[in-house]
Amino acid sequence: MNDRIRIDFVSDVSCPWCIVGLQSLEDALARLGNQVNAEVHFQPFELNPGMPPEGQDIRVHMSEKYGLTPEQYEQNTEAMRRRGEAVGFTFRMDKRSRIYNTFDAHRLLHWAGLEGRQLSLKHALFKAYFTDGEDPSSRETLEGLAEKVGMDVARAREILSSGEYAKEVRERERYYLEQGINAVPSVIINDHKLIRGAQPSDVFAQALSEIAAVQ
Repeated sequence: MNDRIRIDFVSDVSCPWCIVGLQSLEDALARLGNQVNAEVHFQPFELNPGMPPEGQDIRVHMSEKYGLTPEQYEQNTEAMRRRGEAVGFTFRMDKRSRIYNTFDAHRLLHWAGLEGRQLSLKHALFKAYFTDGEDPSSRETLEGLAEKVGMDVARAREILSSGEYAKEVRERERYYLEQGINAVPSVIINDHKLIRGAQPSDVFAQALSEIAAVQ
């Protein structure tokens, strides 16, 4: 067995291309099987760190931030829906009407990483927002998701009602910004190889195979 490969997956739970990229990465890892011994670590990135607690209407947000017309927005969401379908993820854009602040979700993910539940919680957060239309900034939603993936809901409530892990999340966010990461998903393999964007699984499989071959 090759030495373990570290994969840092820098992403935001409100980024649709991040779940597409994650599905592709997981597909690549499944296809490679025992050829690659890899461990995925999720790193925080906030697309909208200044988003207020009430969030913002998604169409208004896309118009203000990216200059999208209503027609362009519809085209983008349809392309996203098709890409999600191709990798086995269901986007329900009709249920997603607002963009929310994701900082508390990242704090919870940091804790989940310490508990060995980060991957399960990450998937639960993506599904809650993009498929079920839930608010990932809501403490009630976050507590429910923590419980759903087998974490201690009382401990989740304690973390969310305090500032616990805020410092750690801010430090990680700052670190990746300083490394030139300004868009997500960004996948960093063994602190060296950077793969930007929601690439097809073949791209991830090739990179991982090449790295495993020389370890």
